[in-house]
Amino acid sequence: MDNAYPQASQSRSDDAGRFGRSRHLMKIAEGAARAVGPSLIAAFRAEMAVDYKRDLHDIVTIHDRNAEALIRDVIFANEPNSTMLGEEGGQIGKGDIQWYVDPIDGTANFARGLAFWCVSIAAVEAGAVVAGVVYDPVADMLFASDLERSYLNGHVIVSKSVSDENRATLITGYPVSRDFRLDGQDVALRRFGDLVETFSTLRRPGSAALSIAHVAAGFADAAAGFGVNAWDVAAATLILKNAGGRYVPLTLGKVPAGSPDYLCPGYVAYGAGADYPTLNGVAMAISDGRVAKVLAP
Repeated sequence: MDNAYPQASQSRSDDAGRFGRSRHLMKIAEGAARAVGPSLIAAFRAEMAVDYKRDLHDIVTIHDRNAEALIRDVIFANEPNSTMLGEEGGQIGKGDIQWYVDPIDGTANFARGLAFWCVSIAAVEAGAVVAGVVYDPVADMLFASDLERSYLNGHVIVSKSVSDENRATLITGYPVSRDFRLDGQDVALRRFGDLVETFSTLRRPGSAALSIAHVAAGFADAAAGFGVNAWDVAAATLILKNAGGRYVPLTLGKVPAGSPDYLCPGYVAYGAGADYPTLNGVAMAISDGRVAKVLAP
């Protein structure tokens, strides 16, 4: 029996160490996000050149690249044992802590002057997200999470949702042009129509990270997306979960089953207590259809 006490003490010590480490990484992410805020606000709604990556739906600006470089500098200065995957610059560094960075999630909004975009930064250790920050510079709202709680401008947040999907607010970008190609235009529009008819309010604001953070804060009841990357959602997954919400990852046939949530290209994010049959059905139909296409000979 006596042997149990040192083990329990060691376990508490380990937990305290992990939590302290998580807080340290969260504070680095907060500092990095706030560091790029002034320059992004100065550029927002000003004249700017726009470039394109994969197609005309995939916009990038010099401000994305400059912000990512500054975020990288802040992270590596404060935690040298790091490696970073940024949307613009790819993988950099050789450390134990993997950072996922989207310097501007919602670049199309940023470039056109629509005030729904954010900075997203997540820290991952041993395959698990341990700290995350989603910062909206326009509203000066900083969502953050350590291993225990989620915060909005330093105050603990708790997710909430309405129980009836007919009274709920859903945020989703589905369908976009990629979804038309993958699911068929008629099918995708029919699914979208089902969501529009079912939910009290449906919005398409254009940033996965900020949409999920809004669900975590109780500003919306659910969010869904079917073409995201790790830098889009890694931070927001932890913020949502630690606020009491639920994150359902979808592999869409692109990553192996059992992959970490933040590596899955599809998701449904629910506020606390939410479970919406129509959204569940649409999401599963999209997922099953795409998995079947991947597996088809």
